[in-house]
Amino acid sequence: MSKRIGKSLVVNGATLVAEAAWNAELNTKQEQLVAWMQEKNLAGVLIRRNENVAWVTGGAVELRVLTPGETGVASLLVTAAGKRYYLTTENEAPRLHDEEFGALDFEPVLFPWWADDTAAAAAKLAAGPLGSDTPGVGTNVNLAPLRAALQESEIARYRWLGAETAAATVEALHEVEPGLSEFDLEAITAGGLLRRGILPSVALYAVDERIMNYKHAVPRGRRLKQYGMLNLCSRKWGLAISITRFIHFGALPRELGDRFNSAAKVNAALLNASRVGATSAELFKVAQAAYAAEGYPGEERFHHQGGPTGYGEREWVATPQGTEVVVNNQAFAWNPSIRGGKVEDTVILRDGVIENLTVTPELPVLTEAIVDGSDYAAAGVLVK
Repeated sequence: MSKRIGKSLVVNGATLVAEAAWNAELNTKQEQLVAWMQEKNLAGVLIRRNENVAWVTGGAVELRVLTPGETGVASLLVTAAGKRYYLTTENEAPRLHDEEFGALDFEPVLFPWWADDTAAAAAKLAAGPLGSDTPGVGTNVNLAPLRAALQESEIARYRWLGAETAAATVEALHEVEPGLSEFDLEAITAGGLLRRGILPSVALYAVDERIMNYKHAVPRGRRLKQYGMLNLCSRKWGLAISITRFIHFGALPRELGDRFNSAAKVNAALLNASRVGATSAELFKVAQAAYAAEGYPGEERFHHQGGPTGYGEREWVATPQGTEVVVNNQAFAWNPSIRGGKVEDTVILRDGVIENLTVTPELPVLTEAIVDGSDYAAAGVLVK
């Protein structure tokens, strides 16, 4: 086994992933990539998208400078012969060596910032047909299927991220009070994430009637009267966590509580059906039938129901004609919602068992979500 990385992943003084485990992960991914290139008759693949850079480096490299950018300040080249390079500008090279690539087995290829030579250098080094995860260089390729099944060291990182994101969300929820604006809710939650070294990547914070009226209620500054929603995604090591939690001041209206219970049952049906071999279309039908059984036929038409996650907030979503297939060790974030009531957590399917990464035991729990004898409890509304 080649030595791909010369360090362990240590977080807050504790070893999250040991060096040997990290190396095993990176070697497996290298083998996957080489086999995939041989199958596609490629001599090399140029990797530029942030999610693929994170995947192939086991989360050790973060190239993002522009937060919403799809690419960063360097590119990776992996060849079918087993060589690994990072291509970047001379001005970025010192930091990238010291803080990103220094412990990895990638060789640097440098050029001036005003003369981007990535495409030509990659083509020369590959010395044959080149694939790329962004348009404009060689054959455009999709690496998402290679990312689908997570390894144990990835799951270890994911557990940490899920637990810390859930903790930050609960902390923020307890700081919420009437009179705060949707921007305040966003700022409170983002602050808790950033203090943990976690990047907020989706911000859907809404109050009162905006929660009822809109499925994607981005913050617009309305001030909270009774009902608040923290709906967010977070990122670290390239992995994405999704979570939604609610707070209500005063007694929760019975009708709204019923919608939460029904959303939890739809969520339970989806989790129970998230099994190896299930297709996107089959999962969509599960949601469709669950809504109808709860007395809300057609509710699935108002918003996507979620799907697998991992290195994308959603790697794919369940659709009526979807052909994607569930694999083992895959993460999911289902998000069924019914007119103001919503359930959303990030989970992993491991050997037929669903593990919730974003459990929040400090909050009320909806206990009616049982399918085939399995309890898929979801978080309820915090009532103050």
